[in-house]
Amino acid sequence: MRGRSAVLSPRGAALALGDLAEPLAAMTGQRLDRRRRRRRALRLARRVGLWGGAALVVATLAAGAGWEFRWLLRVGLFSVERVEVVGQERLSAEAIVRASGITRGQSLWTLDARRAVAGVEALPLVRHVELIRAFPNRVTLLVEERRPFTLVQAAGKLVWVDEQGVAVAGEARPVAMDAPVISGLSPSDLAPNGRVPSDRVATGLSLIRSLMRAQSSLLSEISEVDVSRPEGPVLYMVNGVEVRLGREDWESRLGRLQRVAAQLRATNQSVTSIDLRFRDQVVLRTAAR
Repeated sequence: MRGRSAVLSPRGAALALGDLAEPLAAMTGQRLDRRRRRRRALRLARRVGLWGGAALVVATLAAGAGWEFRWLLRVGLFSVERVEVVGQERLSAEAIVRASGITRGQSLWTLDARRAVAGVEALPLVRHVELIRAFPNRVTLLVEERRPFTLVQAAGKLVWVDEQGVAVAGEARPVAMDAPVISGLSPSDLAPNGRVPSDRVATGLSLIRSLMRAQSSLLSEISEVDVSRPEGPVLYMVNGVEVRLGREDWESRLGRLQRVAAQLRATNQSVTSIDLRFRDQVVLRTAAR
């Protein structure tokens, strides 16, 4: 009878027991919601812990970095021991270092580079300066000095100016003139250090640069550029010929002047003035016989 029992025992087979009644809507998913809330709380706790730990690490690193930075400012390893000056010729290295305000023992970290550069560039003979920190204890100043470019005549005096029109001291030794003299100026036209030159000085310099760019033979044939006239610069050749150039289109007019000068030499013709202010026309005034 053991194998033929008509009564099914719960231990005899796994049966799926159905609900005796339908669950209420309020009970549906009650346990599931609790589990979800528990998981959400755990995730939130993990996030809070993660961000809190990260903030603690950052704060610790910042505090350590601040301490290390203060230590670097105090330590003598990064103190200036030598200031090297490169590129100067007419100024002494001592004068440049003194103008920079950099002193021995000053920290490389707290060195005010802009102030040092401004101090050196305030010197009349200095055009540009670049400061380089060379760790652990050296500073290099790369200096570009102003160089005499041409002479300008102002109030009966000849003054050297650089390519920017700033007045500079002349060379102690004799210097060959590579550019014409700019005349027709007043002392107020000359630019002090750090200032923009007057329009008349800029006109004369621009004309000379045009001649240099063209590598024109006229550069050696022109002795003076007069910028005092409102109709434009007037050139004076070494042979005394006056050339009225006008205020515009200098490149083509200088080319025409070169061709006219060559033709006059070839024909042995003598003139007192050449007027190039008119389009496609050259007006010559011949010398009286």
